[in-house]
Amino acid sequence: MDRNVVYPGSIPLDTDLLALNRNTMIALGYLAQAVLGGSTIVDGLACSPTVPSSLGIIVSPGSITQLSVVDALAFGSLPADTSDPLLKMGINQQPTSFSLAAPTASGQSINYLVQAALQEADINPVVLPYYNASNPSQPYSGPGNSGAAQNTQRTQRVQIQIKAGAAAISGTQSTPPIDNGWVGLYVVIVVYGQTAINSSGITTLPTAPFLAWKLPALRPGFASGVQTFASSGNFVVPSGVSQLEVELWGGGSGSYASVASTASGGGSGGGYARKRVVGVVTGQLIPVAIGIGGGAGSPGIAPGVGGTTSFGSYLSATGGGLNALAYPAAPQNGAYPPGVGIGGDINITGSAGQNAIGIQGGLGGGAPMSGSQSSGTFGLPGCFPGGGASGPGNPSGTVYAGAAGAYGLVVVRW
Repeated sequence: MDRNVVYPGSIPLDTDLLALNRNTMIALGYLAQAVLGGSTIVDGLACSPTVPSSLGIIVSPGSITQLSVVDALAFGSLPADTSDPLLKMGINQQPTSFSLAAPTASGQSINYLVQAALQEADINPVVLPYYNASNPSQPYSGPGNSGAAQNTQRTQRVQIQIKAGAAAISGTQSTPPIDNGWVGLYVVIVVYGQTAINSSGITTLPTAPFLAWKLPALRPGFASGVQTFASSGNFVVPSGVSQLEVELWGGGSGSYASVASTASGGGSGGGYARKRVVGVVTGQLIPVAIGIGGGAGSPGIAPGVGGTTSFGSYLSATGGGLNALAYPAAPQNGAYPPGVGIGGDINITGSAGQNAIGIQGGLGGGAPMSGSQSSGTFGLPGCFPGGGASGPGNPSGTVYAGAAGAYGLVVVRW
């Protein structure tokens, strides 16, 4: 941080004090940016109904950290600095209250948007005492003895605004757009005839940049949360999360039934992929598809291939396939090709199924980290996740059914 130098006996200048304030603000701004990044961050500013209840809301004290410039206007004798960007913090130490109005037509509702922005303003005008430089014993009132008041403080606050949408039939009303330079925080829904706001009518916007984690709650790496998917569904990005670590396995293929004097080869494993997904936003919905395990083969009927597992469009892993040289009457060739990882930072191919050996079935292919069931008289299902089934043997000419491949899996960490 820059520091001014003064000397004993020298006349202090107003710029010595002004520069001290500016240099401190710049240092704190760069420290905040090093910790929080350059994006807008909101802390506190919780929205709640009034007590006692009414058609009003209260936004609690809090702060906003937003990218601005050093000084848009001159700071006392220091000139404006609009070319150097600086992260600034606005702070509200007192709650802010707003009154809302219900629509006037029956069956209608209104969406109110609560938005916030950094507000910088010069306040507290005072007529300051000066002295006459040519006659220091003569006091002046205001600059040049003009009696003019001058602002004495530059404040940084959170400016909060309520923006009403158009009234419309309930269920069809829309939230007004967020103004340029502002960030949306909440939507408050008010219906015809309503006389009081309740908590259920206040919704936090998914894109609201609230600070979700404080330092005591953080742990290194992706350890805050984990969610696994053994069946298809949707992943919703948690509040405050902007990056994920995802690993997934495709489904394994099934194995053929054995035939007289011929054991069956094993199924092949699904692929594997792992990726750090960045740039996600709070509330984003990401579809998750889990690859099925290929069905078991039976006499005269081929087994099924493994299905593809995917995490949105970010990464996927295909399922284990079947050997083109194997068929129900000649099942001894192990399944091939296995599944592959696609789009990950790490992409690994699953294991191919082994050919039948002697009177035993071959080992089923296994996706990375999953392994496969050992072969034997009966076909055994593939190991979860993503393993291919083992092929059955036929030690006495007995026909045994094949087995099913294992389903895929998705693991998400944040």
